[in-house]
Amino acid sequence: MSHFILMLTENDATVSDALATYESLRYSPVRYVGFKDIGLPIAALKQLAQRIRADDRKVMLEVVATTRKAELESINAALEIGVDYLLGGRHVEDALTLLRGSAIQYFPFAGRTVGHPTVLEGSMDDIVDDARRIAAMPGVHGLDLLAYRFAGEGDPAELTARVVEAVDVPVIAAGSIDREARVKAMIDAKTWGFTVGSALFQEAFVDRRLSAQIDTIFKIEGVIA
Repeated sequence: MSHFILMLTENDATVSDALATYESLRYSPVRYVGFKDIGLPIAALKQLAQRIRADDRKVMLEVVATTRKAELESINAALEIGVDYLLGGRHVEDALTLLRGSAIQYFPFAGRTVGHPTVLEGSMDDIVDDARRIAAMPGVHGLDLLAYRFAGEGDPAELTARVVEAVDVPVIAAGSIDREARVKAMIDAKTWGFTVGSALFQEAFVDRRLSAQIDTIFKIEGVIA
């Protein structure tokens, strides 16, 4: 079983009409809703987060900053917005200092992530070793793995399964999950959850409106809210 995380994002940025889009999906079975730290101003993201939480859903923000300074600014933004989960980022020690005392669940990236849209570099062994190192840090609640953004040699599904097996914290698979086969692969790899963003807005799962995309994903065996 793996949780479906709805990302109100396209091309690694929050969509401009995120609040209206969310309102149109309020009655879907989705339990986790996320967005990126770019694409809309903080005030708009705070309003969006408040609306999501008012519906008794969990709010996730994924950091896609490419510099330490920008990443720390994003973490401070997450604190201001009041999210439940913070995904991504690489400067774990700095992030843990900023997040100390908060209730935010922190899932940093495993492996070497670069660029925007973000890709995952390095060998499988290096990524697994990095996952173990980060998962062992007090204050890290889980890992964010860019499985289908993996630029190295090997099968992303194999990489994911190896990371999940190597750590004792939940793993969320993020990025480029745009077809049923990839969803099933992440379920088989025993990820805690997987995110889908751009694929929804590009009608990758079914050539119909956004609500139909979500319904299609929930019909895949092993997908849970």
